[in-house]
Amino acid sequence: MKRILPLLVFTLIGALTGAATLHAEEEGFTTLFNGKDLDGWVGAVKGYDVEDGMIVCNPKIGGNLYYGKEFDNFVLRFEFKLEPGANNGLAIRSPIEGNSAYNGIELQILDTEHERYKTIAPYQAHGSVYGVVPAKRGFLKPVGEWNVQEVVADGNQVKVTLNGEVIVDADIKEASKDGTLDHNKHPGLLNKKGHIGFLGHGTKVSFRNIRIKPITK
Repeated sequence: MKRILPLLVFTLIGALTGAATLHAEEEGFTTLFNGKDLDGWVGAVKGYDVEDGMIVCNPKIGGNLYYGKEFDNFVLRFEFKLEPGANNGLAIRSPIEGNSAYNGIELQILDTEHERYKTIAPYQAHGSVYGVVPAKRGFLKPVGEWNVQEVVADGNQVKVTLNGEVIVDADIKEASKDGTLDHNKHPGLLNKKGHIGFLGHGTKVSFRNIRIKPITK
């Protein structure tokens, strides 16, 4: 018993330290999804289901699901899981109306290495600022596993970290000063604020642990 007790104390201290570290890392974050329903979300609420603490895009309906509050500068963290060939998008600083890829900013959520996407342009790969900044490839988890992503939007700087690897870190104003890669107009690219949302394109994608922290100047 004398040997076991110190071990239990040590284990407890370690657990408490780990919890404190986790709390410090998450300090200032607010959850955008309560795990039970789509309270606070607007748009295509019928195109997404809530299952076991996840927001799941219904492949038969889909559409654009936005959080009702607008954000300007922030750190957004979430987890997502893809099915084979999945295609979705993350809208940031977007209006609710219109196409978020042009009227706001769309960051690709895509099973990039699937056969159906073998001919995509670099700016269409997962994590890319659609049409504007290509992301580094090769850091998605295998289909069916959870991916962890962080997006930092601070002024014109957009940084995307996927599973611990920075795949985009760009000044979007600088990147588009001579025109965009897709040669389309992106009138909302430099929006100061807007909505965050998921942009379903007819495939199943699951999201969980969605939380945000404002960046204050």
